[in-house]
Amino acid sequence: MTEPASGFLAELKDAVTPRAALLVIGVLLLQLGFITSYVGALHDPGPHELSIAVVAPPQAAPQLVAGLEAVPDDAVRASTAPDRATAEARIKDQKIYAAWLVDPSGTRDTLLVADARGPAAARAATEIVTALEQRQGRTLAVEDVVPLADGDAEGLSSFYLVVGWCVGGYLVASILGISAGSRPANTHRALIRLGTLAVYSVTAGIGGAVIIGPVLDALPGSAWPLVGLGSLVVFAVGAITMAMECLFGIVGIGLAVLVFVVLGNPSAGGVFPPPLLPPFWRAIGAWIPNGAGTDVARSLAYFDSTGITVPLLVLAAWAAVGVAVTLASVVRRPGGEPAEATA
Repeated sequence: MTEPASGFLAELKDAVTPRAALLVIGVLLLQLGFITSYVGALHDPGPHELSIAVVAPPQAAPQLVAGLEAVPDDAVRASTAPDRATAEARIKDQKIYAAWLVDPSGTRDTLLVADARGPAAARAATEIVTALEQRQGRTLAVEDVVPLADGDAEGLSSFYLVVGWCVGGYLVASILGISAGSRPANTHRALIRLGTLAVYSVTAGIGGAVIIGPVLDALPGSAWPLVGLGSLVVFAVGAITMAMECLFGIVGIGLAVLVFVVLGNPSAGGVFPPPLLPPFWRAIGAWIPNGAGTDVARSLAYFDSTGITVPLLVLAAWAAVGVAVTLASVVRRPGGEPAEATA
Protein backbone atom coordinates (compact mmCIF):
# COMPACT_ATOMS: atom_id res chain seq x y z
CA MET A 1 0.00 0.00 0.00
CA THR A 2 2.93 2.33 0.64
CA GLU A 3 4.44 1.99 -2.83
CA PRO A 4 1.41 3.35 -4.76
CA ALA A 5 1.09 6.15 -2.25
CA SER A 6 4.73 7.09 -2.46
CA GLY A 7 4.60 6.78 -6.23
CA PHE A 8 1.61 9.10 -6.39
CA LEU A 9 3.30 11.66 -4.14
CA ALA A 10 6.44 11.53 -6.24
CA GLU A 11 4.42 12.03 -9.43
CA LEU A 12 2.46 14.85 -7.83
CA LYS A 13 5.69 16.51 -6.72
CA ASP A 14 7.07 16.18 -10.22
CA ALA A 15 3.90 17.48 -11.86
CA VAL A 16 3.32 20.43 -9.53
CA THR A 17 6.54 22.35 -9.07
CA PRO A 18 7.04 24.68 -6.09
CA ARG A 19 6.85 27.65 -8.47
CA ALA A 20 3.50 26.45 -9.85
CA ALA A 21 2.20 25.88 -6.34
CA LEU A 22 3.18 29.41 -5.33
CA LEU A 23 1.48 30.84 -8.42
CA VAL A 24 -1.71 28.91 -7.62
CA ILE A 25 -1.63 30.24 -4.07
CA GLY A 26 -1.12 33.73 -5.47
CA VAL A 27 -4.18 33.34 -7.70
CA LEU A 28 -6.22 32.16 -4.71
CA LEU A 29 -5.15 35.21 -2.72
CA LEU A 30 -6.07 37.48 -5.63
CA GLN A 31 -9.47 35.83 -5.88
CA LEU A 32 -10.14 36.26 -2.17
CA GLY A 33 -8.84 39.82 -2.36
CA PHE A 34 -11.23 40.55 -5.22
CA ILE A 35 -14.19 39.36 -3.15
CA THR A 36 -13.04 41.23 -0.06
CA SER A 37 -12.36 44.48 -1.91
CA TYR A 38 -15.57 44.64 -3.93
CA VAL A 39 -17.88 43.50 -1.15
CA GLY A 40 -16.05 45.57 1.45
CA ALA A 41 -16.28 48.73 -0.63
CA LEU A 42 -19.80 48.38 -1.98
CA HIS A 43 -21.93 46.30 0.39
CA ASP A 44 -22.93 49.01 2.88
CA PRO A 45 -22.57 52.55 1.46
CA GLY A 46 -22.99 55.39 3.91
CA PRO A 47 -22.20 59.09 3.58
CA HIS A 48 -19.09 60.52 5.17
CA GLU A 49 -18.39 64.26 4.98
CA LEU A 50 -20.83 64.69 2.12
CA SER A 51 -20.46 68.37 1.28
CA ILE A 52 -23.74 70.33 1.51
CA ALA A 53 -23.99 74.13 1.48
CA VAL A 54 -26.77 76.04 3.22
CA VAL A 55 -28.34 79.13 1.65
CA ALA A 56 -30.46 80.79 4.34
CA PRO A 57 -30.93 84.11 6.16
CA PRO A 58 -27.93 84.90 8.42
CA GLN A 59 -29.94 84.36 11.60
CA ALA A 60 -31.05 80.85 10.54
CA ALA A 61 -27.95 79.57 8.74
CA PRO A 62 -25.87 78.61 11.85
CA GLN A 63 -28.67 76.48 13.25
CA LEU A 64 -29.16 74.68 9.93
CA VAL A 65 -25.43 74.08 9.56
CA ALA A 66 -25.33 72.68 13.08
CA GLY A 67 -28.24 70.39 12.24
CA LEU A 68 -26.38 69.00 9.24
CA GLU A 69 -23.16 68.52 11.17
CA ALA A 70 -25.08 66.73 13.95
CA VAL A 71 -26.00 63.90 11.58
CA PRO A 72 -24.27 60.80 13.01
CA ASP A 73 -20.99 59.33 11.75
CA ASP A 74 -19.74 62.64 10.33
CA ALA A 75 -22.08 62.11 7.41
CA VAL A 76 -22.11 65.76 6.32
CA ARG A 77 -19.51 68.48 5.88
CA ALA A 78 -21.68 71.59 6.00
CA SER A 79 -20.92 75.10 4.81
CA THR A 80 -22.82 78.24 3.85
CA ALA A 81 -23.29 80.07 0.56
CA PRO A 82 -24.57 83.63 0.14
CA ASP A 83 -27.09 82.89 -2.60
CA ARG A 84 -28.41 80.31 -5.05
CA ALA A 85 -26.12 81.37 -7.89
CA THR A 86 -23.01 80.88 -5.76
CA ALA A 87 -24.20 77.52 -4.47
CA GLU A 88 -25.06 76.29 -7.97
CA ALA A 89 -21.67 77.43 -9.25
CA ARG A 90 -19.94 75.47 -6.48
CA ILE A 91 -21.88 72.35 -7.44
CA LYS A 92 -20.88 72.74 -11.08
CA ASP A 93 -17.26 73.34 -10.03
CA GLN A 94 -17.42 70.06 -8.07
CA LYS A 95 -16.66 71.79 -4.78
CA ILE A 96 -19.88 70.60 -3.10
CA TYR A 97 -22.38 67.84 -3.77
CA ALA A 98 -25.61 69.64 -2.85
CA ALA A 99 -27.06 72.96 -1.66
CA TRP A 100 -29.99 73.46 0.71
CA LEU A 101 -31.95 76.60 -0.19
CA VAL A 102 -34.22 77.74 2.64
CA ASP A 103 -37.22 79.91 1.81
CA PRO A 104 -37.74 82.29 4.76
CA SER A 105 -41.17 83.35 3.49
CA GLY A 106 -42.68 79.86 3.18
CA THR A 107 -42.47 76.26 4.30
CA ARG A 108 -41.18 74.66 1.10
CA ASP A 109 -37.42 74.64 0.57
CA THR A 110 -35.23 73.43 -2.31
CA LEU A 111 -32.29 71.06 -2.50
CA LEU A 112 -29.94 71.44 -5.45
CA VAL A 113 -28.14 68.26 -6.45
CA ALA A 114 -26.06 67.00 -9.38
CA ASP A 115 -26.93 63.48 -10.52
CA ALA A 116 -23.96 63.64 -12.90
CA ARG A 117 -21.65 63.68 -9.86
CA GLY A 118 -23.20 60.41 -8.70
CA PRO A 119 -26.89 59.58 -8.20
CA ALA A 120 -26.07 57.82 -4.94
CA ALA A 121 -24.65 61.03 -3.49
CA ALA A 122 -27.72 62.99 -4.60
CA ARG A 123 -29.99 60.42 -2.97
CA ALA A 124 -27.98 60.49 0.25
CA ALA A 125 -28.15 64.30 0.43
CA THR A 126 -31.88 64.18 -0.26
CA GLU A 127 -32.50 61.66 2.54
CA ILE A 128 -30.49 63.69 5.06
CA VAL A 129 -32.09 67.05 4.31
CA THR A 130 -35.59 65.56 4.02
CA ALA A 131 -35.27 64.12 7.53
CA LEU A 132 -34.25 67.52 8.91
CA GLU A 133 -37.09 69.23 7.05
CA GLN A 134 -39.68 66.82 8.42
CA ARG A 135 -38.60 67.55 11.97
CA GLN A 136 -39.36 71.22 11.33
CA GLY A 137 -42.67 70.55 9.61
CA ARG A 138 -41.36 71.74 6.25
CA THR A 139 -41.30 70.17 2.78
CA LEU A 140 -38.50 69.81 0.27
CA ALA A 141 -38.30 70.06 -3.52
CA VAL A 142 -35.28 68.51 -5.22
CA GLU A 143 -33.76 70.14 -8.31
CA ASP A 144 -31.09 68.45 -10.43
CA VAL A 145 -28.80 71.19 -11.76
CA VAL A 146 -26.41 68.82 -13.61
CA PRO A 147 -28.58 65.95 -14.89
CA LEU A 148 -27.25 62.81 -16.49
CA ALA A 149 -27.48 62.27 -20.23
CA ASP A 150 -30.32 60.07 -21.44
CA GLY A 151 -27.92 57.29 -22.37
CA ASP A 152 -25.95 57.39 -19.13
CA ALA A 153 -28.09 55.42 -16.68
CA GLU A 154 -26.90 55.81 -13.07
CA GLY A 155 -23.88 57.75 -14.33
CA LEU A 156 -21.82 54.61 -14.92
CA SER A 157 -20.76 55.23 -18.53
CA SER A 158 -17.62 57.21 -17.66
CA PHE A 159 -16.62 54.57 -15.10
CA TYR A 160 -17.02 51.61 -17.44
CA LEU A 161 -15.28 53.49 -20.23
CA VAL A 162 -12.21 53.97 -18.02
CA VAL A 163 -12.40 50.39 -16.72
CA GLY A 164 -12.32 49.19 -20.33
CA TRP A 165 -9.27 51.31 -21.03
CA CYS A 166 -7.53 49.99 -17.92
CA VAL A 167 -8.28 46.38 -18.89
CA GLY A 168 -6.79 46.97 -22.32
CA GLY A 169 -3.70 48.58 -20.83
CA TYR A 170 -2.69 45.74 -18.56
CA LEU A 171 -3.77 43.02 -21.00
CA VAL A 172 -1.69 44.32 -23.89
CA ALA A 173 1.34 44.77 -21.64
CA SER A 174 0.83 41.23 -20.33
CA ILE A 175 0.58 39.82 -23.86
CA LEU A 176 3.75 41.61 -24.92
CA GLY A 177 5.55 40.24 -21.88
CA ILE A 178 4.31 36.67 -22.33
CA SER A 179 5.07 36.57 -26.05
CA ALA A 180 8.49 38.24 -25.99
CA GLY A 181 9.74 37.78 -22.43
CA SER A 182 8.84 39.63 -19.27
CA ARG A 183 11.93 41.83 -19.51
CA PRO A 184 13.05 43.28 -22.87
CA ALA A 185 16.45 42.06 -24.00
CA ASN A 186 17.93 45.56 -24.25
CA THR A 187 17.06 49.24 -24.24
CA HIS A 188 16.15 49.28 -27.92
CA ARG A 189 13.72 46.42 -27.41
CA ALA A 190 12.24 48.23 -24.41
CA LEU A 191 11.73 51.37 -26.50
CA ILE A 192 10.09 49.33 -29.25
CA ARG A 193 7.78 47.70 -26.72
CA LEU A 194 6.88 51.08 -25.20
CA GLY A 195 6.33 52.49 -28.70
CA THR A 196 3.99 49.62 -29.50
CA LEU A 197 2.12 50.34 -26.29
CA ALA A 198 1.84 54.02 -27.25
CA VAL A 199 0.36 53.20 -30.66
CA TYR A 200 -2.07 50.77 -29.08
CA SER A 201 -3.02 53.38 -26.45
CA VAL A 202 -3.94 56.00 -29.03
CA THR A 203 -5.93 53.45 -31.02
CA ALA A 204 -7.77 52.33 -27.87
CA GLY A 205 -8.41 55.95 -26.90
CA ILE A 206 -9.98 56.69 -30.27
CA GLY A 207 -12.04 53.49 -30.23
CA GLY A 208 -13.39 54.06 -26.72
CA ALA A 209 -14.27 57.69 -27.39
CA VAL A 210 -16.09 56.81 -30.63
CA ILE A 211 -18.07 54.01 -28.99
CA ILE A 212 -19.09 56.00 -25.91
CA GLY A 213 -19.98 59.08 -27.96
CA PRO A 214 -21.11 58.86 -31.59
CA VAL A 215 -21.98 55.14 -31.53
CA LEU A 216 -23.84 54.74 -28.21
CA ASP A 217 -24.46 58.39 -27.34
CA ALA A 218 -23.77 57.52 -23.70
CA LEU A 219 -21.77 60.62 -22.75
CA PRO A 220 -22.30 64.22 -23.90
CA GLY A 221 -19.59 66.52 -25.17
CA SER A 222 -16.80 66.28 -27.70
CA ALA A 223 -15.05 62.97 -28.27
CA TRP A 224 -11.59 64.48 -28.80
CA PRO A 225 -10.80 65.22 -25.14
CA LEU A 226 -11.82 61.64 -24.34
CA VAL A 227 -9.38 60.40 -26.98
CA GLY A 228 -6.54 62.12 -25.14
CA LEU A 229 -7.75 60.83 -21.79
CA GLY A 230 -8.12 57.26 -23.05
CA SER A 231 -4.66 57.28 -24.61
CA LEU A 232 -3.14 58.44 -21.33
CA VAL A 233 -5.08 55.93 -19.20
CA VAL A 234 -4.18 52.95 -21.40
CA PHE A 235 -0.52 53.97 -21.63
CA ALA A 236 -0.20 54.62 -17.89
CA VAL A 237 -1.72 51.26 -16.95
CA GLY A 238 0.24 49.42 -19.64
CA ALA A 239 3.55 51.05 -18.74
CA ILE A 240 3.18 50.21 -15.05
CA THR A 241 2.23 46.63 -15.90
CA MET A 242 5.28 46.41 -18.15
CA ALA A 243 7.45 47.75 -15.34
CA MET A 244 6.05 45.19 -12.89
CA GLU A 245 6.80 42.41 -15.36
CA CYS A 246 10.36 43.67 -15.73
CA LEU A 247 10.83 43.62 -11.95
CA PHE A 248 8.88 40.51 -10.97
CA GLY A 249 8.38 38.43 -14.11
CA ILE A 250 5.00 36.76 -14.55
CA VAL A 251 4.12 37.69 -10.97
CA GLY A 252 4.03 41.29 -12.17
CA ILE A 253 0.83 40.50 -14.09
CA GLY A 254 -0.79 39.40 -10.84
CA LEU A 255 0.38 42.59 -9.15
CA ALA A 256 -1.18 44.63 -11.96
CA VAL A 257 -4.47 42.78 -11.44
CA LEU A 258 -4.21 43.52 -7.72
CA VAL A 259 -3.74 47.25 -8.29
CA PHE A 260 -6.12 47.90 -11.18
CA VAL A 261 -8.85 45.29 -10.65
CA VAL A 262 -8.89 44.35 -6.98
CA LEU A 263 -8.16 47.83 -5.61
CA GLY A 264 -8.74 50.25 -8.48
CA ASN A 265 -12.23 49.37 -9.67
CA PRO A 266 -14.22 49.44 -6.41
CA SER A 267 -12.45 52.61 -5.23
CA ALA A 268 -12.85 54.53 -8.51
CA GLY A 269 -16.09 56.28 -7.53
CA GLY A 270 -18.11 54.76 -10.33
CA VAL A 271 -20.78 52.85 -8.46
CA PHE A 272 -20.62 55.05 -5.36
CA PRO A 273 -18.83 58.42 -5.19
CA PRO A 274 -16.00 58.80 -2.64
CA PRO A 275 -18.12 60.19 0.25
CA LEU A 276 -20.13 56.95 0.27
CA LEU A 277 -17.13 54.59 0.30
CA PRO A 278 -15.43 53.15 3.40
CA PRO A 279 -12.25 54.98 4.55
CA PHE A 280 -9.65 52.73 2.87
CA TRP A 281 -11.24 52.81 -0.59
CA ARG A 282 -12.09 56.49 -0.24
CA ALA A 283 -8.44 57.26 0.51
CA ILE A 284 -6.87 55.36 -2.40
CA GLY A 285 -9.40 55.89 -5.18
CA ALA A 286 -8.20 59.22 -6.56
CA TRP A 287 -4.56 58.03 -6.72
CA ILE A 288 -5.12 54.97 -8.91
CA PRO A 289 -5.64 55.37 -12.68
CA ASN A 290 -9.17 53.92 -12.49
CA GLY A 291 -10.36 56.66 -10.14
CA ALA A 292 -8.34 59.46 -11.69
CA GLY A 293 -9.57 58.55 -15.17
CA THR A 294 -13.19 58.31 -14.04
CA ASP A 295 -12.97 61.75 -12.44
CA VAL A 296 -11.60 63.28 -15.64
CA ALA A 297 -14.10 61.53 -17.92
CA ARG A 298 -17.03 62.67 -15.77
CA SER A 299 -15.72 66.22 -15.64
CA LEU A 300 -15.19 66.36 -19.41
CA ALA A 301 -18.73 65.16 -20.02
CA TYR A 302 -20.67 67.16 -17.44
CA PHE A 303 -18.62 69.77 -15.56
CA ASP A 304 -16.79 71.78 -18.24
CA SER A 305 -13.46 70.13 -17.41
CA THR A 306 -13.28 71.52 -13.87
CA GLY A 307 -10.99 69.86 -11.37
CA ILE A 308 -9.05 67.72 -13.85
CA THR A 309 -5.52 69.00 -13.18
CA VAL A 310 -4.73 66.71 -10.25
CA PRO A 311 -6.14 63.49 -11.76
CA LEU A 312 -4.30 64.17 -15.03
CA LEU A 313 -1.07 64.63 -13.07
CA VAL A 314 -1.77 61.35 -11.30
CA LEU A 315 -2.13 59.55 -14.64
CA ALA A 316 0.99 61.22 -16.02
CA ALA A 317 2.95 60.18 -12.91
CA TRP A 318 1.93 56.53 -13.31
CA ALA A 319 2.96 56.65 -16.98
CA ALA A 320 6.32 58.30 -16.18
CA VAL A 321 7.13 55.81 -13.43
CA GLY A 322 6.23 52.90 -15.68
CA VAL A 323 8.50 54.13 -18.48
CA ALA A 324 11.37 54.93 -16.12
CA VAL A 325 11.27 51.57 -14.34
CA THR A 326 10.98 49.65 -17.61
CA LEU A 327 14.01 51.40 -19.10
CA ALA A 328 16.04 51.22 -15.90
CA SER A 329 15.40 47.51 -15.52
CA VAL A 330 17.05 46.69 -18.84
CA VAL A 331 20.02 49.03 -18.63
CA ARG A 332 21.87 46.61 -16.39
CA ARG A 333 21.19 42.97 -15.68
CA PRO A 334 21.48 41.48 -12.19
CA GLY A 335 25.12 41.21 -11.26
CA GLY A 336 26.03 44.39 -13.02
CA GLU A 337 26.35 43.08 -16.59
CA PRO A 338 24.91 45.45 -19.20
CA ALA A 339 21.71 44.21 -20.85
CA GLU A 340 23.13 44.79 -24.32
CA ALA A 341 26.02 42.47 -23.58
CA THR A 342 23.74 39.61 -22.53
CA ALA A 343 21.16 40.00 -25.27
